[in-house]
Amino acid sequence: MAEGTNKLRVRLVTPERILFEEMADAVELPSKSGYLEVLYGHAPLVAELGAGDVTVHGGGETATRYNVSWGFAEVLPERVTILANDALLPTAIDVDRAKKQLERGHELWHAAGDNAEAYDEANRVISEAEAKLASAGSTASH
Repeated sequence: MAEGTNKLRVRLVTPERILFEEMADAVELPSKSGYLEVLYGHAPLVAELGAGDVTVHGGGETATRYNVSWGFAEVLPERVTILANDALLPTAIDVDRAKKQLERGHELWHAAGDNAEAYDEANRVISEAEAKLASAGSTASH
């Protein structure tokens, strides 16, 4: 079997730079409707990303994780391109800043009243902060 057979080319890109580009066995993505796992040969799709961790399996010795806040993923049978607004390694997350973001999200939520757009924005801020805190917290046990 040739090297790279049945492997996905995974590429994680932000507006600033390419953060990650490797061959992998699988990648988990936080889509807006829940996490999805992509393996080689997956049906083509485009998914909007939610807040959470992108986890790449089989690219190296251990899984590689990046916390993303929003973006899109293009899935093709042999490659996955993740276009993220922002992506951080869990160890690079500023926990105090994420806690302040969570507090701000709760303030926005309480002030939203009947305004659906303000409510959606508050939920987005809260979701992003919670995902960052969960990602940063999972590094404490490693």
